[in-house]
Amino acid sequence: MTFRALLTDRDAAGKVSSAVTEIDDSRLPAGNVTVDIDWAGLNFKDGLCLTGGGGLVRAYPHVAGIDFAGTVRDSADDRYAAGDAVVLTGWRVGETQWGGFAERARVSADWLVPLPHGLSTRDAMVVGTAGLTAMLAISRLEAAGLAPDAGPVLVTGAAGGVGSIATALLAKLGYEVAALSGRPQHAEALTALGATSLVDRHAFLAEPDKPLESARWAAAIDNVGGQVLGKLLKQIRYGGAVASIGNAGGIELQTNVLPFILRGVSLLGIDSVLQPFPARIAAWQRLAQTLDLAAYGAMVREIGLEDLPQAAEQILAGEIRGRVLVNPR
Repeated sequence: MTFRALLTDRDAAGKVSSAVTEIDDSRLPAGNVTVDIDWAGLNFKDGLCLTGGGGLVRAYPHVAGIDFAGTVRDSADDRYAAGDAVVLTGWRVGETQWGGFAERARVSADWLVPLPHGLSTRDAMVVGTAGLTAMLAISRLEAAGLAPDAGPVLVTGAAGGVGSIATALLAKLGYEVAALSGRPQHAEALTALGATSLVDRHAFLAEPDKPLESARWAAAIDNVGGQVLGKLLKQIRYGGAVASIGNAGGIELQTNVLPFILRGVSLLGIDSVLQPFPARIAAWQRLAQTLDLAAYGAMVREIGLEDLPQAAEQILAGEIRGRVLVNPR
């Protein structure tokens, strides 16, 4: 049996390219569950994998795609049976293991999550890694003391996948959301998702830099890193926290100790790749109950496998709004 996949390869000169290819089932990697994929998502990491960036892919040829949802085709694990709807995010699938940019995948049962009640496989990929990460960040901030009456929460990179879902989730949970973005053309969409104020990234960074700045935000979810994270740490209110989840603006962090020792600010690292099963289940259940998928619909577009190379360049250039879903069929 064969299936279609976007196969990424690297030539002798180191150039990486991808093409839709018919692949025999025998080439699927080791695993105890085979899944027929309905939908995959496009994420920043996928852009790196498809272009050879970041050193994420170690062995070629490769099938990228760090998240997908579909139906179990066959299973050697008692937890899953043929016909079960499942979703997968993380575990370095799509990086060190063949991933979701295909009609079929074979993975470990330990990496799967049963599809939450009320979500279709398409819904699951509207949420995807982006939504899971956003919910993990919100739950971590709440565990650190954040509550809706604490004050405004800043979301950086708000027009992207994680940022837009974080904005929608926070607003639905009753928080006052400030959306920071360098793309003013998406202001109306962010307001529709529930942002109560908009912060222009260029104006934000242009403000005079001080060791400690006016305390503006009760908390923040940062998708950007780099200069943006360094600056917003100085603007968090006493006892507040920042959930750091991305590095679209760079991996460097220039800061000082004053926000931490004078205001008790916390910097919380959020990893969605190796989250244990109970944490994933809890996050997915809360997502299914909270995210207004209909309201988020304007932030979603669909593409096919053949469209992925161009979309990968776009997501790395910051030109993608919201979520891009991949229909492998």
